[in-house]
Amino acid sequence: MLLSGKIFLAAALDFVVGDPPRLPHPVILIGKLISALENLLYRPGRSAVAQQLAGALLVFFVVGVAYALTWLLLLFAYAGHYWLGLMLEVWLISTTLAARSLAQAARQVLKPLCRGDMLEARRMLGYIVGRQTGGLPPSEIVRATVETVAENTSDGFVAPLFYALLGGAPLAMAYKAVNTLDSMLGYKNERYLYFGRPAARLDDIANFVPARLTGLLLVLAAWWSGRRARLAWLTMRRDARRHPSPNSGYPEAAVAGALGVRLGGHNYYHGRVSFRPYLGREIYPLQPGHIRAAVDLMYLAAAFGVLLGCGLRYLLGG
Repeated sequence: MLLSGKIFLAAALDFVVGDPPRLPHPVILIGKLISALENLLYRPGRSAVAQQLAGALLVFFVVGVAYALTWLLLLFAYAGHYWLGLMLEVWLISTTLAARSLAQAARQVLKPLCRGDMLEARRMLGYIVGRQTGGLPPSEIVRATVETVAENTSDGFVAPLFYALLGGAPLAMAYKAVNTLDSMLGYKNERYLYFGRPAARLDDIANFVPARLTGLLLVLAAWWSGRRARLAWLTMRRDARRHPSPNSGYPEAAVAGALGVRLGGHNYYHGRVSFRPYLGREIYPLQPGHIRAAVDLMYLAAAFGVLLGCGLRYLLGG
């Protein structure tokens, strides 16, 4: 089977099944490897240069292991039986995609929010965002959830899809290693300012193209669903670069324009306030229904990404 067909099946598996909790997930194993190496390599008394070198060594090793082990697993599986290799490859690619998991996480915030259970809504939000959620009013819960859905449309689906189309399961798994490294080490605090810098920089590089493709796919999704495609495009062009991340602003600004809402504002991290520039203009105040709309846009953008990406890969002979 061509790679395009395998990726199409993997995306369909993610849409329908997602990540069954009883099955082992490769990202959990990657996270355990990162933690073990961090304990081995991190030394707080070292110079900034030494810490960055140690962080770079960790990044190189984890990404290399993720790629090499995936490649070897598939090599042995296909050597044993073609169908075993095929099923393993489709499953491995599907584990790098997270559309269904992202939608479920957003809905777990939406359900208590709709019934007025703010404590539960804040608690569920805390599982998917890094900011403090205690005391957030409903509009801020909605904002945080919409921003997370928009950002993770790129990180959780389009980016791994992009790398799967380029290099199959091994490259997609290497990307998930990069993304996991950033989520665990890419903080600008005392511990990770230097040690985590290589992970953060590599994540910025790896997501540069996928984030901008995601913005375009979200504009296409807005057009297809009858939302504000033109405003999504204009907002992305105008506001995306205001975001402190070189990449996250593109999907977030596109969603803000498509929904006619304003994202960004004050967030609190460990008691400290951080202001993110506003994206979009407030045509409508943020309401729980915007979470549903963001999930719908995410699914449409993901579907268009699969169809266009697999179609192009097929035309190129794969």
